[in-house]
Amino acid sequence: MTPWTLIPLAIGVSADAFAVALGKGLQLRSRVLVGALVIATAFGVAQAVMPLIGWLLGSAFAEAIAPFDHWIAFALLGFIGGKMLWEAFQPDDAEGEAPARLSKREVAVLAIATSIDALAVGLSFAFLDVAVWSAVLAIGVITFALSFVAVLVGHRIGTRWRRPAEIVGGVVLIGIGVQILFEHLLA
Repeated sequence: MTPWTLIPLAIGVSADAFAVALGKGLQLRSRVLVGALVIATAFGVAQAVMPLIGWLLGSAFAEAIAPFDHWIAFALLGFIGGKMLWEAFQPDDAEGEAPARLSKREVAVLAIATSIDALAVGLSFAFLDVAVWSAVLAIGVITFALSFVAVLVGHRIGTRWRRPAEIVGGVVLIGIGVQILFEHLLA
């Protein structure tokens, strides 16, 4: 696989992470730079580790994972999207702003949920002539960079239009989950 095919692949794999990071950036009220680093690191590591795991598993387990990977991604993204919608309609605190929420558990769940497709990409690496370590590094670095920028952009947007943006972010997450589900069910 050439760098000219690897870079678009890495960007494509990181698209879900970008959308989710944008949504989390909408919710951050303080320590945005730290939040961006935490989210980008978690997403970058997950997006790099999943293809490596997929490559290691190879074709032996491809048939066992394929029947339900889309259900896992759908459930996780639907849950987080629903949670974002629920939080968008909660009353503000006494200072007029919703408190920033960035739990380690939620970041870990989001990182795993957005990297399920990367596992499938890694499975395909087992059948292709791919320099796995270069591919894993490219996917991780590109996902880190895009997620970091997405959190900052999301925060900037969120300071003006927090509620509508959280609603859109929640709907987008649910939509991504539904899209993953339909792509796999209709394939």
